[in-house]
Amino acid sequence: MELTALHWVYIALVVVVIITMGFRKDTLLPCIFGIFIVGWMYSGSVVTAIQVIFNALIAAGMEFWGIILVISLVIAMSSALRDIGADELMIMPIKKIMRNPTIAYFGLGFVMLFFSWFIWPSPAVALVGAIMLPAALKAGLPPIWAAVAMNIFGHGIALSSDFFIQGAPAIAAKAAGIEDTFMLSKSLLPLWLVMSIVTVAVSYYMMRKEIKTMPVLDQPLDLSEKKEKATWGVYLVAVMTPLAFVLNIIIMYKYQLRGGDATALVGGTAVLIMCFVAIVQHNPVNCLEKITDYIKEGFVFGIRIFAPVIVIGAFFFLGSEGMAKSILGPDATGLLSDFGLFLANNVTLSKIPVALIQMVTGAITGLDGSGFSGLPLVGSLANTFSLAVDINKEVLTAMGQLTTIWVGGGTIIPWAIIPVAAICNVNPLDLAKRNIVPVFIGFIAMFIVSLFLL
Repeated sequence: MELTALHWVYIALVVVVIITMGFRKDTLLPCIFGIFIVGWMYSGSVVTAIQVIFNALIAAGMEFWGIILVISLVIAMSSALRDIGADELMIMPIKKIMRNPTIAYFGLGFVMLFFSWFIWPSPAVALVGAIMLPAALKAGLPPIWAAVAMNIFGHGIALSSDFFIQGAPAIAAKAAGIEDTFMLSKSLLPLWLVMSIVTVAVSYYMMRKEIKTMPVLDQPLDLSEKKEKATWGVYLVAVMTPLAFVLNIIIMYKYQLRGGDATALVGGTAVLIMCFVAIVQHNPVNCLEKITDYIKEGFVFGIRIFAPVIVIGAFFFLGSEGMAKSILGPDATGLLSDFGLFLANNVTLSKIPVALIQMVTGAITGLDGSGFSGLPLVGSLANTFSLAVDINKEVLTAMGQLTTIWVGGGTIIPWAIIPVAAICNVNPLDLAKRNIVPVFIGFIAMFIVSLFLL
């Protein structure tokens, strides 16, 4: 097939967006400008082009709405748990097992991993850091390596997989044209395991080597607040909440709930727990206002995180044929899909350069410090390359997802790891320096393994 001027302009706009990310600048203006240009060139009307901007945002917002909703509800539940002190009780038993730096490192890491899977790393940082960090430091773990553990296990291992909330796989799968997010998670698993194990192993080795000569650093910020003596209701919530999510996992496994169905179960459970907490803490009349406050707090967080993702996704969805038809009209074709067919007919590609391009692109898109904003691009690229080369699209998408989130989610971008650095009272640049070697060695290992799976 032959590419039109519209195709080349769209590819040029994609390059502009990537370059903008490379300079660590926000990409919303280039994306909005790109949507307008594509709409204008496709329709030949400035008025229609203006309408295309809005229609593209609506289409992207509808695709992301389920993800935004469940994350907002989980954050609302987290706020309710924190409000009554149930978060402290949930972690209290784990604090007692920290006896040396090794146990503290992995204990802090795995607890961060668990809570990040269910409530996301941002709220988990405050929850785990405020309660467990003093115990980890008392066991001899330096603050900088406590920050590394929380960062790698939370913003790296947990967020890059997102097995339970399914936010990242849903975005990447949609952009790649993968209907079943379970297939993406299945392809993600071996690469995720390699990346996680190698990164943690190298990080732990570096910690053991450095800790022998490392001076004692300043104590972390004390973020814990003194709570009133816990009532029976608070103890009930502290026991009920983890059990409810364990039950969710059992139900997901038994009834094979995947993707949107699994997300709906998690979101509904979060709402019920939030309401129960409000009723336990306040009387049935006063709890009405508290529930409203929790919901508002959750949605403010959700919209703040995903607002730029919607705009970026709207631009890259134009490269997918299904979304392009819903935005531009029934005669539209997928601009990136067409480019993939063009490459297949005119350019000889192989798995190694394709895999390398996917990882480099994922890393570049993560430079803006938002692990999710690059997912529409790497998903679209995976779909494009799968048309040009005989390659496993799910594995290629998984590579892009892992690379984008490990970089921008983030573990090696200083402006993306400020919350962890602040809680541990360490310099973000120092934290990024400790992370960069383990993460890049993990990338190399993942790349090598991926060549056998693609």
